Amino acid sequence: QALKKLKAVCLRLSFGPCISETCTAAVLAYLFMHLPWQWGFILGFVLGAVSPAVVVPSMLILQAGGYGVEKGIPTLLMAAGSIDDILAITGFNTCLGMAFSSGSTLYNVLRGVLEVAVGIAAGGILGMFVRYFPSHDQASLAWKRSYFVLGLSMFAVFGSIYFGFPGSGGLCTLVLAFVAGVGWSDEKREVEKIVAVAWNIFQPFLFGLIGAEVSVTSLRPETVGLCVATLAIALVVRIIATFLMVCFAGFNFKEKVFVSLAWMPKATVQAAIGSLALDTARSHQDEQLEKYGMDVLTVAFLAILITAPIGALAIGLAGPRLLQKAQTNSQEDEKGAEAAEEAEACEPS
Repeated sequence: QALKKLKAVCLRLSFGPCISETCTAAVLAYLFMHLPWQWGFILGFVLGAVSPAVVVPSMLILQAGGYGVEKGIPTLLMAAGSIDDILAITGFNTCLGMAFSSGSTLYNVLRGVLEVAVGIAAGGILGMFVRYFPSHDQASLAWKRSYFVLGLSMFAVFGSIYFGFPGSGGLCTLVLAFVAGVGWSDEKREVEKIVAVAWNIFQPFLFGLIGAEVSVTSLRPETVGLCVATLAIALVVRIIATFLMVCFAGFNFKEKVFVSLAWMPKATVQAAIGSLALDTARSHQDEQLEKYGMDVLTVAFLAILITAPIGALAIGLAGPRLLQKAQTNSQEDEKGAEAAEEAEACEPS
C-alpha cells in the first residue's frame, strides 16, 4: 500500500540519480581520464547502480525495528533499488555493445539495443518456463526451483558469451528471476532461502576475483587520484539528485537526508559487471581497449572499497536517528490507558 502511494517517487528515485551520476561520471571520465565517450558511459553505468547487497538487508533491519515504516521508506528504497540496477545494467550492456561493435554508429546503437532485447526476451521465456515447471504437485519443489534458477542463470551468462551477446546474460538473469518470482508469489520465500545460501558461498569469490584483478602495485598515484576524484564528484551529484527526487513526496528534511545517504553504497553490481568490459577487451586483444577496461575496473574497485562500508555505516547509524519509529499496538494501548486514567482523574467526584 505504501509503495502504491509512492509509485511516482519510486520511478523518480529509480531513474533520476542513476542517470545523473552516469552522465556526470561520463563527462568526468572524458575530461580527467581521457576515455572515449562510449567508455565514459560504460564507467558511468557501472557506478550508477546502487548495491542491493547493502541496501536491502539494511532496510529489512530498519523495517523490523519500525523505522520509516509509516511512510514506506524501506519498501520504497528496496523497490527503487531493483529498477535502478536494471537501468544501470541495461545501459551498461548497450554501451558495451556499442564500444566493441564495428561499423556505423547506427549499427552500434542497434547492436546495443539488440543485446538488451535478447536479454529481456530470453529472460522472459526462461522465467515463464521455471514459473510452471516443475509443477506444484512435485516433492521438494523449492529445491528443484532453486536448481533451475541457479542453473539457468549460469547458462544465460555463459551462453550469452558463446552466442556473441555478452551483454545479455546479466539482464536475462534479472528478468528470469523476476518473472519466476512473480508467478510463485509467497512460495518464493523458500526458494530465496536456498538461493541465499548459494549467494553466501559464492559472494566471497565474486569480490575476491575483482580484488585480485586489480594490481595495487601497478597503479600510478595520478591514476588513483583521477579515479577517486571522478567517483567523489559523481557521488556528490548522485546524493544531490536523490535529495531532489524525493522532494514533494511528503517526507521531512531528515527523511530526505536519509534516503540520499542510503542511495550511496555500491558493491554487488560493480563486482559483477566491473570486470566484464576488461574481459571483452582482452578477447579482442587490443592493448588500448584493455587500458580502458582496467580504468573502469579500477574505479569499480575503488567504489566498492569506499562506498560499501561508508554507506552501510551511514544507513545503520542514520536510520534510527533520522527516521520516525512506528508505534506498536502495545504502545498505543498503553497511551490509550494512560489517557483514560487521566480523564477519570479529572472527572469531578
